[in-house]
Amino acid sequence: MAALVLVVEDEPAIQQLLDVNLRRAGYEVQLAADAETARRLVQAALPDLILLDWMLPGMSGVDFARMLRADVRTRLLPVIMLTARAEERDKIEGLELGADDYVTKPFSPRELMARIKAVLRRHAPQTTDDTCELAGLCLDPATHRVTAAGTEVILGPTEFRLLHFLITHPERVYSRTQLLDQVWGDHVYVEERTIDVHIRRLRAALEITGHDGLIQTVRGSGYRMSAA
Repeated sequence: MAALVLVVEDEPAIQQLLDVNLRRAGYEVQLAADAETARRLVQAALPDLILLDWMLPGMSGVDFARMLRADVRTRLLPVIMLTARAEERDKIEGLELGADDYVTKPFSPRELMARIKAVLRRHAPQTTDDTCELAGLCLDPATHRVTAAGTEVILGPTEFRLLHFLITHPERVYSRTQLLDQVWGDHVYVEERTIDVHIRRLRAALEITGHDGLIQTVRGSGYRMSAA
């Protein structure tokens, strides 16, 4: 599943450059020329990462980042500041307000793509194409295949996304609501018990390789994927 990157940049030439390079790298892209437009887009659906210019018309990028960090829904949203302000005190201010990285203009598109991938790998590994493995169960997002000991596990699209999220966040317990937000999206309205149906389907598919026990039910809390 391609990561969605929200670009908040008011210079058309830079906005177009970012749009082209991000799409070429396989990302979905949303564009906003000011913080208010970006705020509406974030309210509609959470992106996986925001590229945020410091100097914007109206609300500055710094103030927008502060607003994101003050909201429970967006406080963990990865943000990379993109700015011409290269002085050390500006970088420190950007990082202290909660930016995950700070890139100065002019920038190398290749370096920026590498930085985006690094931030996503830390915050949202399920949005990358990195192969992941747990207890001999291997998931390859690029080929959309799951295998174990040479045996291919056949999964539907939803079960694949669910497994991808769980296998990239091992040992952590997630409630049904959290799984709905992470796998379906925070503005998709389905019953929480839908998770139970897909967990059952996922366990049934993994039973053939003996990996169904990796998905553990934590009573009163939710689900966890663990090799222990």
